[in-house]
Amino acid sequence: MTPAEMAARLVFHVKQGALDDLAAFGQMVADKNEVMNLVGPLTIPHYWSRHVLDSAQLLNHRPQARSWADLGAGAGFPGVVLAILLKHFAETATVYLVDSLAKRCRFLEEVVSDLALPAVVINDRAENLDLKVEVVTARACAPMTKLLGFAERFIHNGADAWFLKGENVGEELREAGKAWRFQVEQSESLSDPRGRVVHIQGLQRVRTR
Repeated sequence: MTPAEMAARLVFHVKQGALDDLAAFGQMVADKNEVMNLVGPLTIPHYWSRHVLDSAQLLNHRPQARSWADLGAGAGFPGVVLAILLKHFAETATVYLVDSLAKRCRFLEEVVSDLALPAVVINDRAENLDLKVEVVTARACAPMTKLLGFAERFIHNGADAWFLKGENVGEELREAGKAWRFQVEQSESLSDPRGRVVHIQGLQRVRTR
């Protein structure tokens, strides 16, 4: 997939500056991946489809959102991609990149600084934070049962929850239903028909006696 083909799948206009920043970010990930194992090495050649489109599609669902929290931000997917796109079409925006591993946060801080992104890196566990954002998201962070625990405070503070999940999402949701009550909507992923964009609302813990 080319950058232009990726951009054509989105509902908003992607400026050339954003594509340039995304290309620069891809090179940073590829370079650092040799020593940090940020992403699967076999996915690097498919950067624009596997990583960029997969992340960017979240803005198809919430194009007006200007404050995001990416839990377990890792290599920066989806959070850095969202920050790059928002930098080029939103006057004000903030993406919080949350990760508990210091070395990943150092990489993210380098990316944010080099690309002058509207993002804040937070080296902490998500469940320790009390942030108010419009959208909380995550990709390859944790199984749904744990992920809902990480996102619980964000959701109760008013955040909309949109998660990127793989082909085992049905099993994850069934398992999560043992500990949580919620409404869920699923959309087919633009980057892989086996994946899903999962929208969670009305999150409540299951009461146990």
